[in-house]
Amino acid sequence: MLRTRTMAAAAAAASAAGLALLPMPAQAAAGSVHLYKIYYDSPGSDRGSNASLNAEYVQIRNTTSTAVSLKGWTLVDASNHRYVFGAYTLGRGKTVTVHTGKGTNNAAHRYQGRAWYVWNNDKDTATLRKSTGARVDTCSYNSTRADYKLC
Repeated sequence: MLRTRTMAAAAAAASAAGLALLPMPAQAAAGSVHLYKIYYDSPGSDRGSNASLNAEYVQIRNTTSTAVSLKGWTLVDASNHRYVFGAYTLGRGKTVTVHTGKGTNNAAHRYQGRAWYVWNNDKDTATLRKSTGARVDTCSYNSTRADYKLC
């Protein structure tokens, strides 16, 4: 009986706060390493400056409770432009930004070292794969009305 009252009280409180009590998928509860955001149309005209190239990026988020080694993992677009992570560990609860241009790698930012753009300004697909080739996540966009896509 106590559990019924507790659940009813929680439901009433959630309802009053405008929230819904829905079951969480098992994966959401455990967390994941996933594509979070693609900023595919950097500000200004696409003239290929390193600043413009680095304003085009993909963010990968780790929502697990442990750090995850991304060594050998790949980030690829629909045209098969491929970025391979070297020795790198994404901390628990952290996000890494993979920029298209050149720069100095650190814990929060990785650089592909490219001289031209990877992500199309109208539509493309990002795929994240483990070193084994297993697909971890995919995120697609098909719009020129925005400059980025939250995955």
